Amino acid sequence: MAPRYRVTLTEEERSDLEAISTKGKRAARTVLCARALLLLDAGDFGPKWPVAQVAEAVGKTSRSLEHLKKRFVTEGLPAAIERKKRETPPREIQFGGEFEAQLLALACSEPPEGRSRWAIRLLAEKMVELKLVETVSPMTVCNTLKKMNFSLTEVNTGKSHPIKTQVS
Repeated sequence: MAPRYRVTLTEEERSDLEAISTKGKRAARTVLCARALLLLDAGDFGPKWPVAQVAEAVGKTSRSLEHLKKRFVTEGLPAAIERKKRETPPREIQFGGEFEAQLLALACSEPPEGRSRWAIRLLAEKMVELKLVETVSPMTVCNTLKKMNFSLTEVNTGKSHPIKTQVS
């Protein structure tokens, strides 16, 4: 059987948790964890509720409350109520600013012979052909151009902005 952890809060921790659960704006998960810890307190000042009753009161499972108790006992109060910060980014950035600059330069250049303008697929193929990137999908090219607010279909593709003058 897994070890059971016992939550015993000090007066200071209780007052902090009561402030979290009643005052200000917080994430719902943080408030629920604070309320659950207050109800699970088996110390001198706590209500000493059983885990099953606390689970029903706060709308969590008894298993998640056991995990909450374990985090509180082993890692402390901040780790128990706050979400763990991510150590690594979701994924590495493959196409950064240099890629965007090269794509923009290519899109602003003259289109290939026999074409009136650049197409998304044509830009992707040309980026690979010029060995600017190893591989790139047309969707990546499309999203990058969209992010830069660059349109391939407009007459003015961003080479130079027309100057509006007043006619008198």
